[in-house]
Amino acid sequence: MNFFDIDERVLAAAERASALCADRLREIEDIQEYNQIKMIKAFQQAGVRESYFSGSTGYGYDDFGRDALDRVYASVFEAEDALVRHNFVSGTHALTVALFGILRPGDTMLSVTGMPYDTIRSAIGIEGDYPGSLRDFGIRFEMTALLPDGTPDYEQIGRDLAEKRPKMVYIQRSRGYSTRPTLTWREIKRLCDIAKAASPASVIMLDNCYGEFVEKVEPLSVGVDVMAGSLIKNPGGGIAPTGGYIAGRRDLVEMCAYRLTTPGTGKEIGATLGNNRELFMGAYHAPHVTGEALKTAVFAAALFEVLGFDTAPKYSEARGDIIQLIMLGNEEKLCRFCEGIQAGSAVDSFVVPVPSDMPGYESKVIMAAGAFTLGSSIELSADAPLREPYAVWMQGGLNFHGGKLGVMLAADRILKNS
Repeated sequence: MNFFDIDERVLAAAERASALCADRLREIEDIQEYNQIKMIKAFQQAGVRESYFSGSTGYGYDDFGRDALDRVYASVFEAEDALVRHNFVSGTHALTVALFGILRPGDTMLSVTGMPYDTIRSAIGIEGDYPGSLRDFGIRFEMTALLPDGTPDYEQIGRDLAEKRPKMVYIQRSRGYSTRPTLTWREIKRLCDIAKAASPASVIMLDNCYGEFVEKVEPLSVGVDVMAGSLIKNPGGGIAPTGGYIAGRRDLVEMCAYRLTTPGTGKEIGATLGNNRELFMGAYHAPHVTGEALKTAVFAAALFEVLGFDTAPKYSEARGDIIQLIMLGNEEKLCRFCEGIQAGSAVDSFVVPVPSDMPGYESKVIMAAGAFTLGSSIELSADAPLREPYAVWMQGGLNFHGGKLGVMLAADRILKNS
């Protein structure tokens, strides 16, 4: 039944889109099954038991649940070690801890995927004049620009690495607020191969936000040394209330743990305060929920392509993250899209998103997110800076049916107001 009075033109386009992307949805379900089974094996190898769900207080000594959760993440990500904590306040925080944990005054970090995402720039010292940035500590940032089509300039990267020999090679998997393609494991592997050949002593670090469980191949298995991300994106499964992770080589994870707590204590302290159960449950559900978000993104691409809009990636293309980019062309359509996503939410459906200033962003941003967890982008959400090319970045969907509804309502708002 048409509970939401969706325009017949949208219903017809949705039926056509569903047929177009049916094969791609089945491919995603295969990835879901693979990663879900892998996750269950990781739980078993970590010896997870019900008593691990209890929280600790104070210093958090001998928190066996916390330590087992680290083992789960290390196993499923094919890492030597992992640091999973509720007190990472965001993915940017986890990335910043990793940067400060590994880099030292006089070191150089070289971004080989162009300009990093907006919110990490202030931590690096690229934008703003905030005390305590990497720049304040004498750590240099350099960048290899992307090619005009948004793909890595592999030849120039090789030359830059051979010349600069940076302490860190920094890779951002997802597109951020840009229109460049997201990296799949194949592009990540190529970058790692180039880095290890041209500058073998460099640490290869990956911003893995939005990319977890999207593919069967893990970045740490193709040459990445350390990676970080947020638990209110893919790996929290829509259940983790907050947090982040760092995973990779044992020595690098230890350095990051010393930065998060103190040198010498590292991972040995840190009370979990009753969060263990939700973090374990989130990890367990993460492969399936990520697949649901992927299916939502593929359907969105197919629907808006049928309606005549440009999308990236196309519904039929390979994906390295859960983000769907839709080119809407002007501010009005952008706002209508976000209104539709909000109207399809179970939480705060009556709210009308409006553009506003946000910390860490240079442009006004509009965000739609009726989420059970504030800011959770594994739940259906859409956001965009109000600037050219007036594209919207949509991600998430705890289940495909709810995500599909939100996408259809977004299209409905645009058509009814055109």
